[in-house]
Amino acid sequence: MADGDTAGTVLRRLVAEAVGVEETDRGALAADLAERGDDPGPAARLSALVGPGDSLVGVVPRVDPALARRLLGNADGRSGGTIRLAFTGQAANRLTSASGTLVQPILAEYGVDAYRHDGDSPIGVLLVDDRAVVGLFDEGGLAALLWSDAPEVREWAAETCRRYLSAADPV
Repeated sequence: MADGDTAGTVLRRLVAEAVGVEETDRGALAADLAERGDDPGPAARLSALVGPGDSLVGVVPRVDPALARRLLGNADGRSGGTIRLAFTGQAANRLTSASGTLVQPILAEYGVDAYRHDGDSPIGVLLVDDRAVVGLFDEGGLAALLWSDAPEVREWAAETCRRYLSAADPV
C-alpha cells in the first residue's frame, strides 16, 4: 500500500486492474465500497448483501469466525440457494486443521459445499446471485468490501471463482 492509500483505495485499484478498466475516477467500476470505520462497516454491509435463498459461490482466503456466524445466521432458513466456497490460504489450512473437523459438519448443516484450494488469494471473491462482492483482509479482519452489479466485474468474479473451484478438492 502506498502512503495515504486506504484499504478501500487498494481494493478498488486491485479490482480495476483485474477487470481491465482505468480507475481514474470513482465511477469507472460502477461499484460501491465500504471500509473499516465506515458506518455501516464492511462486515455489516456483507451481511446485508447475503440473504436467505441467495446463491453464493466464492473464494475465501481467511476465516473470520464473527463474520461467518453473521453470514450463517443470514443463511438460516435458506431455501434453494446453493453455497459453494473454495477455501484457500489461511482459510484452507484452518478448514483442514483439528478445529476444522468441528467446522466441517456445521458447514454441511447449512448446505455449504466446501472445497480446499492449495494456493492463496490476496482477496475474497463472492458471487451473490448476480452481484460480485470482493473483500480485502488485513491483520484485523475484513478491511474493505466492494460490490458491483456491473457485467465486467461480475464476469471477472465468476471466472475467478471457476478457476479456484476447478483447482480445489472437496472437503
